[in-house]
Amino acid sequence: MKYSRIEGTGRCLPDRVLTNAELEKMVETTDEWIRTRTGIERRHIAADDQYTSDLAVGAAREAMAAAGVGPADIDFIVVGTTTPDRVFPNVGCLVQEKLGIHDCAAFSVEAACTGFIYALSVADKFVRTGAAGCALVIGAETLSRITDWDDRQTCVLFGDGAGAVVLKPAEEPGVVSTHLGADGQYKDLLYYPAGPSEKLDDMLRGEAAIHMRGNEVFKVAVKTLGNIVDETLAANSLSKSDIDWLIPHQANIRIIQATAKRLDMPMERVVLTVQDHGNTSAASVPMALDVAIRDGRIKRGQTLLLEAFGGGFTWGSALIRY
Repeated sequence: MKYSRIEGTGRCLPDRVLTNAELEKMVETTDEWIRTRTGIERRHIAADDQYTSDLAVGAAREAMAAAGVGPADIDFIVVGTTTPDRVFPNVGCLVQEKLGIHDCAAFSVEAACTGFIYALSVADKFVRTGAAGCALVIGAETLSRITDWDDRQTCVLFGDGAGAVVLKPAEEPGVVSTHLGADGQYKDLLYYPAGPSEKLDDMLRGEAAIHMRGNEVFKVAVKTLGNIVDETLAANSLSKSDIDWLIPHQANIRIIQATAKRLDMPMERVVLTVQDHGNTSAASVPMALDVAIRDGRIKRGQTLLLEAFGGGFTWGSALIRY
Protein backbone atom coordinates (compact mmCIF):
# COMPACT_ATOMS: atom_id res chain seq x y z
CA MET A 1 0.00 0.00 0.00
CA LYS A 2 1.25 3.49 -0.86
CA TYR A 3 1.18 6.34 1.65
CA SER A 4 1.99 10.05 1.57
CA ARG A 5 4.79 11.63 3.57
CA ILE A 6 5.70 15.23 4.38
CA GLU A 7 9.01 15.93 2.65
CA GLY A 8 9.26 19.67 3.25
CA THR A 9 7.55 22.56 5.02
CA GLY A 10 7.60 26.33 4.67
CA ARG A 11 5.93 29.53 5.82
CA CYS A 12 5.62 33.14 4.78
CA LEU A 13 4.65 36.14 6.89
CA PRO A 14 4.18 39.78 5.88
CA ASP A 15 6.84 42.20 7.13
CA ARG A 16 4.35 44.48 8.88
CA VAL A 17 3.86 43.57 12.55
CA LEU A 18 0.88 44.95 14.48
CA THR A 19 1.40 44.82 18.24
CA ASN A 20 -1.12 44.91 21.05
CA ALA A 21 0.29 48.29 22.05
CA GLU A 22 -0.66 49.67 18.64
CA LEU A 23 -4.15 48.20 18.93
CA GLU A 24 -4.58 50.04 22.23
CA LYS A 25 -4.44 53.26 20.18
CA MET A 26 -6.98 52.00 17.64
CA VAL A 27 -9.77 50.54 19.79
CA GLU A 28 -10.76 50.39 23.45
CA THR A 29 -8.61 47.47 24.60
CA THR A 30 -5.41 46.71 26.50
CA ASP A 31 -2.40 44.52 25.95
CA GLU A 32 -3.17 42.70 29.20
CA TRP A 33 -6.76 41.96 28.16
CA ILE A 34 -5.69 40.61 24.77
CA ARG A 35 -2.91 38.43 26.19
CA THR A 36 -5.04 37.11 29.05
CA ARG A 37 -8.04 36.23 26.88
CA THR A 38 -6.29 35.06 23.71
CA GLY A 39 -2.55 34.64 24.27
CA ILE A 40 -1.85 36.93 21.30
CA GLU A 41 0.91 39.54 21.54
CA ARG A 42 1.38 40.51 17.89
CA ARG A 43 0.21 39.63 14.40
CA HIS A 44 1.45 40.21 10.83
CA ILE A 45 -0.52 42.33 8.36
CA ALA A 46 -0.20 42.10 4.58
CA ALA A 47 0.85 45.17 2.61
CA ASP A 48 -1.71 46.82 0.34
CA ASP A 49 -0.16 45.20 -2.74
CA GLN A 50 0.39 41.80 -1.10
CA TYR A 51 -2.25 39.15 -1.70
CA THR A 52 -3.10 35.69 -0.42
CA SER A 53 -1.46 34.11 -3.47
CA ASP A 54 1.77 36.02 -2.78
CA LEU A 55 1.99 34.66 0.76
CA ALA A 56 1.12 31.17 -0.52
CA VAL A 57 3.90 31.35 -3.09
CA GLY A 58 6.42 32.42 -0.44
CA ALA A 59 5.50 29.47 1.78
CA ALA A 60 5.46 27.08 -1.19
CA ARG A 61 8.96 28.06 -2.27
CA GLU A 62 10.31 27.34 1.21
CA ALA A 63 8.55 23.98 1.36
CA MET A 64 9.75 23.02 -2.12
CA ALA A 65 13.33 23.97 -1.25
CA ALA A 66 13.15 21.89 1.94
CA ALA A 67 11.80 18.93 -0.04
CA GLY A 68 14.38 19.32 -2.78
CA VAL A 69 11.81 19.63 -5.56
CA GLY A 70 11.27 22.16 -8.32
CA PRO A 71 8.28 23.39 -10.34
CA ALA A 72 8.56 20.51 -12.78
CA ASP A 73 8.13 18.00 -9.96
CA ILE A 74 4.81 19.34 -8.64
CA ASP A 75 1.78 17.60 -10.15
CA PHE A 76 -0.98 18.58 -7.72
CA ILE A 77 -1.75 21.87 -5.91
CA VAL A 78 -4.45 22.51 -3.33
CA VAL A 79 -4.81 25.66 -1.24
CA GLY A 80 -6.97 26.09 1.85
CA THR A 81 -8.13 29.69 2.19
CA THR A 82 -11.04 31.88 3.24
CA THR A 83 -9.60 35.00 1.62
CA PRO A 84 -8.87 34.29 -2.05
CA ASP A 85 -7.42 37.01 -4.27
CA ARG A 86 -10.41 36.68 -6.59
CA VAL A 87 -13.58 34.64 -6.95
CA PHE A 88 -11.85 33.06 -9.95
CA PRO A 89 -9.34 32.03 -11.08
CA ASN A 90 -8.96 30.14 -7.81
CA VAL A 91 -5.91 30.75 -5.66
CA GLY A 92 -4.40 27.42 -6.65
CA CYS A 93 -4.26 28.56 -10.27
CA LEU A 94 -2.71 31.90 -9.30
CA VAL A 95 -0.07 30.13 -7.20
CA GLN A 96 0.59 27.70 -10.04
CA GLU A 97 1.23 30.54 -12.48
CA LYS A 98 3.50 32.45 -10.10
CA LEU A 99 5.57 29.32 -9.43
CA GLY A 100 5.93 28.51 -13.13
CA ILE A 101 4.06 25.19 -12.83
CA HIS A 102 1.92 24.01 -15.72
CA ASP A 103 -0.87 21.55 -16.53
CA CYS A 104 -1.43 19.88 -13.14
CA ALA A 105 -4.64 20.16 -11.12
CA ALA A 106 -4.70 23.34 -9.02
CA PHE A 107 -7.61 24.43 -6.86
CA SER A 108 -8.63 25.84 -3.49
CA VAL A 109 -10.92 24.63 -0.71
CA GLU A 110 -12.83 26.85 1.71
CA ALA A 111 -13.35 25.41 5.17
CA ALA A 112 -12.39 28.50 7.20
CA CYS A 113 -9.77 27.71 9.85
CA THR A 114 -9.89 23.99 8.99
CA GLY A 115 -8.94 24.72 5.39
CA PHE A 116 -5.42 23.31 5.56
CA ILE A 117 -6.55 20.07 7.21
CA TYR A 118 -9.22 19.65 4.52
CA ALA A 119 -6.64 20.37 1.80
CA LEU A 120 -4.14 17.96 3.35
CA SER A 121 -6.77 15.22 3.47
CA VAL A 122 -7.57 15.69 -0.23
CA ALA A 123 -3.90 15.68 -1.27
CA ASP A 124 -3.18 12.62 0.86
CA LYS A 125 -5.86 10.65 -0.98
CA PHE A 126 -4.47 11.65 -4.38
CA VAL A 127 -0.94 10.59 -3.42
CA ARG A 128 -2.12 7.32 -1.84
CA THR A 129 -4.02 6.32 -4.99
CA GLY A 130 -1.13 7.21 -7.27
CA ALA A 131 -3.07 10.05 -8.91
CA ALA A 132 -0.41 12.51 -7.69
CA GLY A 133 3.29 11.98 -7.23
CA CYS A 134 4.28 15.27 -5.64
CA ALA A 135 1.60 17.40 -4.02
CA LEU A 136 1.87 20.98 -2.82
CA VAL A 137 -0.55 21.71 0.04
CA ILE A 138 -0.94 25.29 1.30
CA GLY A 139 -2.93 27.19 3.90
CA ALA A 140 -2.90 30.94 3.22
CA GLU A 141 -4.89 33.94 4.43
CA THR A 142 -5.11 37.73 4.37
CA LEU A 143 -7.72 38.03 7.10
CA SER A 144 -6.84 41.68 7.62
CA ARG A 145 -8.86 42.35 4.44
CA ILE A 146 -12.11 41.15 6.04
CA THR A 147 -11.56 42.34 9.61
CA ASP A 148 -13.45 45.28 11.09
CA TRP A 149 -10.65 47.25 12.72
CA ASP A 150 -13.17 49.16 14.81
CA ASP A 151 -14.57 45.99 16.41
CA ARG A 152 -12.51 45.38 19.52
CA GLN A 153 -13.93 41.87 19.95
CA THR A 154 -12.52 40.59 16.65
CA CYS A 155 -9.78 42.92 15.41
CA VAL A 156 -7.38 41.77 18.15
CA LEU A 157 -7.57 38.18 16.94
CA PHE A 158 -6.61 37.95 13.30
CA GLY A 159 -3.45 38.10 11.23
CA ASP A 160 -2.09 37.19 7.80
CA GLY A 161 0.30 34.47 6.68
CA ALA A 162 0.79 31.21 4.81
CA GLY A 163 2.18 27.76 5.47
CA ALA A 164 2.88 24.89 3.07
CA VAL A 165 3.94 21.26 2.90
CA VAL A 166 5.12 19.02 0.08
CA LEU A 167 3.75 15.46 0.07
CA LYS A 168 5.43 12.59 -1.76
CA PRO A 169 4.71 8.84 -1.87
CA ALA A 170 6.18 6.57 0.80
CA GLU A 171 6.14 2.88 1.67
CA GLU A 172 5.27 3.56 5.32
CA PRO A 173 2.68 5.96 6.73
CA GLY A 174 3.56 9.62 6.95
CA VAL A 175 0.03 10.92 6.94
CA VAL A 176 -1.46 8.07 8.96
CA SER A 177 -5.08 9.26 8.87
CA THR A 178 -7.21 12.36 8.49
CA HIS A 179 -10.62 13.01 10.01
CA LEU A 180 -13.02 15.73 8.84
CA GLY A 181 -16.35 17.04 10.05
CA ALA A 182 -18.79 19.93 9.75
CA ASP A 183 -22.15 21.08 11.09
CA GLY A 184 -23.89 23.96 9.35
CA GLN A 185 -26.39 24.50 12.16
CA TYR A 186 -23.76 26.73 13.77
CA LYS A 187 -23.37 28.97 10.72
CA ASP A 188 -24.51 32.11 12.57
CA LEU A 189 -21.91 31.92 15.34
CA LEU A 190 -18.88 32.73 13.20
CA TYR A 191 -19.25 34.08 9.68
CA TYR A 192 -18.55 36.69 7.01
CA PRO A 193 -21.93 38.04 5.91
CA ALA A 194 -21.45 38.72 2.21
CA GLY A 195 -20.42 37.09 -1.03
CA PRO A 196 -20.99 37.16 -4.78
CA SER A 197 -24.53 35.77 -4.48
CA GLU A 198 -25.49 37.40 -1.17
CA LYS A 199 -25.20 41.09 -0.26
CA LEU A 200 -22.60 41.75 -2.92
CA ASP A 201 -22.98 45.52 -2.53
CA ASP A 202 -22.02 45.31 1.15
CA MET A 203 -18.88 43.39 0.26
CA LEU A 204 -17.89 45.82 -2.49
CA ARG A 205 -18.41 48.80 -0.19
CA GLY A 206 -16.28 47.16 2.47
CA GLU A 207 -19.15 47.13 4.96
CA ALA A 208 -18.99 43.37 5.51
CA ALA A 209 -16.60 41.95 8.10
CA ILE A 210 -16.07 38.91 10.31
CA HIS A 211 -18.83 38.37 12.88
CA MET A 212 -18.29 36.12 15.89
CA ARG A 213 -20.18 35.18 19.05
CA GLY A 214 -17.05 34.38 20.98
CA ASN A 215 -18.34 32.60 24.08
CA GLU A 216 -20.56 30.27 22.10
CA VAL A 217 -17.81 29.50 19.60
CA PHE A 218 -15.45 28.69 22.48
CA LYS A 219 -17.84 26.17 24.05
CA VAL A 220 -18.51 24.27 20.83
CA ALA A 221 -14.85 24.37 19.79
CA VAL A 222 -13.57 22.85 23.03
CA LYS A 223 -16.14 20.05 22.97
CA THR A 224 -15.71 19.29 19.27
CA LEU A 225 -11.91 19.29 19.32
CA GLY A 226 -11.96 16.99 22.32
CA ASN A 227 -14.21 14.59 20.43
CA ILE A 228 -12.06 14.55 17.30
CA VAL A 229 -8.96 13.90 19.39
CA ASP A 230 -10.69 10.84 20.83
CA GLU A 231 -11.87 9.78 17.36
CA THR A 232 -8.37 10.04 15.90
CA LEU A 233 -6.76 8.04 18.69
CA ALA A 234 -9.44 5.33 18.57
CA ALA A 235 -9.23 4.99 14.79
CA ASN A 236 -5.52 4.25 15.07
CA SER A 237 -5.59 2.19 18.29
CA LEU A 238 -3.37 4.72 20.03
CA SER A 239 -3.29 6.05 23.56
CA LYS A 240 -2.78 9.66 24.54
CA SER A 241 0.82 8.95 25.51
CA ASP A 242 1.63 7.89 21.93
CA ILE A 243 1.37 11.50 20.71
CA ASP A 244 4.70 13.34 20.77
CA TRP A 245 3.43 16.76 19.67
CA LEU A 246 0.09 18.52 19.43
CA ILE A 247 -0.01 21.09 16.65
CA PRO A 248 -3.33 22.90 17.04
CA HIS A 249 -5.04 25.67 15.16
CA GLN A 250 -3.68 28.85 16.73
CA ALA A 251 -6.94 30.62 17.53
CA ASN A 252 -6.98 31.15 21.26
CA ILE A 253 -4.66 30.01 24.05
CA ARG A 254 -7.60 28.87 26.19
CA ILE A 255 -8.94 26.53 23.47
CA ILE A 256 -5.44 25.14 22.95
CA GLN A 257 -4.99 24.56 26.68
CA ALA A 258 -8.35 22.77 26.89
CA THR A 259 -7.40 20.43 24.03
CA ALA A 260 -4.01 19.69 25.59
CA LYS A 261 -5.74 18.88 28.87
CA ARG A 262 -8.00 16.41 27.04
CA LEU A 263 -4.83 14.68 25.80
CA ASP A 264 -3.16 14.80 29.23
CA MET A 265 -0.37 16.57 27.38
CA PRO A 266 1.85 19.16 29.06
CA MET A 267 1.99 22.50 27.28
CA GLU A 268 5.69 21.87 26.67
CA ARG A 269 4.60 19.31 24.06
CA VAL A 270 2.22 21.71 22.33
CA VAL A 271 3.47 23.89 19.50
CA LEU A 272 2.40 27.48 20.20
CA THR A 273 2.69 30.35 17.74
CA VAL A 274 -0.52 32.21 18.59
CA GLN A 275 1.47 34.79 20.54
CA ASP A 276 3.42 35.80 17.43
CA HIS A 277 0.94 35.23 14.59
CA GLY A 278 -2.55 35.60 16.04
CA ASN A 279 -5.30 33.62 14.36
CA THR A 280 -4.28 33.12 10.74
CA SER A 281 -7.13 30.69 9.98
CA ALA A 282 -6.10 28.07 7.39
CA ALA A 283 -2.47 29.17 7.60
CA SER A 284 -2.00 28.59 11.33
CA VAL A 285 -1.45 24.81 11.46
CA PRO A 286 1.10 24.55 8.62
CA MET A 287 2.97 27.62 9.92
CA ALA A 288 3.16 26.14 13.44
CA LEU A 289 4.33 22.83 11.96
CA ASP A 290 7.08 24.59 10.02
CA VAL A 291 8.22 26.57 13.07
CA ALA A 292 8.66 23.44 15.18
CA ILE A 293 10.37 21.45 12.43
CA ARG A 294 12.83 24.21 11.63
CA ASP A 295 13.74 24.91 15.27
CA GLY A 296 14.43 21.21 15.83
CA ARG A 297 11.66 20.34 18.27
CA ILE A 298 9.93 17.99 15.86
CA LYS A 299 12.14 15.13 14.71
CA ARG A 300 11.75 12.36 12.17
CA GLY A 301 9.90 9.36 13.56
CA GLN A 302 7.77 11.35 16.00
CA THR A 303 3.98 11.20 16.02
CA LEU A 304 2.11 14.47 15.55
CA LEU A 305 -1.55 15.35 15.99
CA LEU A 306 -2.75 18.30 13.90
CA GLU A 307 -6.23 19.70 14.58
CA ALA A 308 -8.34 22.71 13.67
CA PHE A 309 -11.81 24.17 14.11
CA GLY A 310 -13.41 26.95 12.09
CA GLY A 311 -16.50 28.75 10.86
CA GLY A 312 -19.19 26.56 9.39
CA PHE A 313 -18.59 24.96 11.80
CA THR A 314 -15.87 22.79 10.29
CA TRP A 315 -13.28 20.71 12.08
CA GLY A 316 -10.58 18.22 11.28
CA SER A 317 -7.50 16.38 12.45
CA ALA A 318 -4.50 14.65 10.89
CA LEU A 319 -2.32 12.05 12.54
CA ILE A 320 1.20 12.36 11.16
CA ARG A 321 4.24 10.15 11.60
CA TYR A 322 6.92 12.62 10.69
